Amino acid sequence: MIVYWQLFYAYTKIGIFGFGGGYAMLSLIQHEVVDKYHWLSLAEFTDVIAISQMTPGPIGINSATYIGYTVTGNVWGAILATVAVSLPSFLMVLAISVFFAKFRENRYVSAAFTGLRPVTIGLIAAAALVLMNGDNFIDYKSVLIFFAAFVLSWKFNVHPILMICLAGIAGVILY
Repeated sequence: MIVYWQLFYAYTKIGIFGFGGGYAMLSLIQHEVVDKYHWLSLAEFTDVIAISQMTPGPIGINSATYIGYTVTGNVWGAILATVAVSLPSFLMVLAISVFFAKFRENRYVSAAFTGLRPVTIGLIAAAALVLMNGDNFIDYKSVLIFFAAFVLSWKFNVHPILMICLAGIAGVILY
């Protein structure tokens, strides 16, 4: 029963402090799941991220569902982790929506949202760095695919679905 409370606490905390979406949450999820509670190894966590990216839906919720099931061994753990990660955002958006229309033009509110943008970019970069280690970031071919995808996305504004297909084809050719 204690693991359910730990799971609920960890994912509620992730839901509260996970600004910027699922990718920005990854370093916080990794801290809770791998470093603090040792529910998964880093390699298993990387597999969870890969599976969560391939399945439809937000990566934060998909990983919560998967990890909740893995930790408890049943559907109730998956439901608990999913609700715990979603509930804080739902409640915050509900509360903010009441006041946002009134205070949207307020310079302090505007400044707060402007200040959150670089933090979000930093959290996403931290998640990328967590996943780039000796076990996961394989070799120079991976670096080549990464930089090609980065340049095509940034300079030529290639559609993400086309980018995924091109990266898959490059992977088949190079490996």
